[in-house]
Amino acid sequence: MAYESYVTPVYYREMYKGEIIPDENQEKALRQASRHIDSLTYNRIVGCGFSDLTSFQQETIREVVCMQADFEHENADEINTILQGYSINGVSAQFGKSWNVYTDKGIAMRRDVYALLSQTGLCCRLAR
Repeated sequence: MAYESYVTPVYYREMYKGEIIPDENQEKALRQASRHIDSLTYNRIVGCGFSDLTSFQQETIREVVCMQADFEHENADEINTILQGYSINGVSAQFGKSWNVYTDKGIAMRRDVYALLSQTGLCCRLAR
C-alpha cells in the first residue's frame, strides 16, 4: 500500500486556499510535508491511523501539512544547503536554530507552525 499524504492537492487549493506551490508540484510537496510531520510526531499518526485521531487533531495536522509544504517550497534553497550561515558583501543569512525556525530530526519548520502541531499532543517524546 502506497503512502498517502494527509492532504490532497484539492484540499490544499480549495480548503487551505494554497497558491504558493505550482499544481504540478503539489502532490510531491504535500507528501514530503506529511512525512516530515510523521517524523516530528514520532510516527504516532501512522501508528494509530489518521482516521482514529480527533477531528481537532485531523484538522490541525492538515493545516500544518499545508503550512509546512508552503514553507519548504519557499525556502527550498536554504533548507537544502549544507551551510548553516553565510555572508557575502556584508549581507548574511543564517538557517538553523534561529528565533523563528525550529529544527529537529533534520526538519526545519517555522516555530509557530511547530507550536500549532504541538497542540495535537503528538509531539511529546513520551507517549501519555
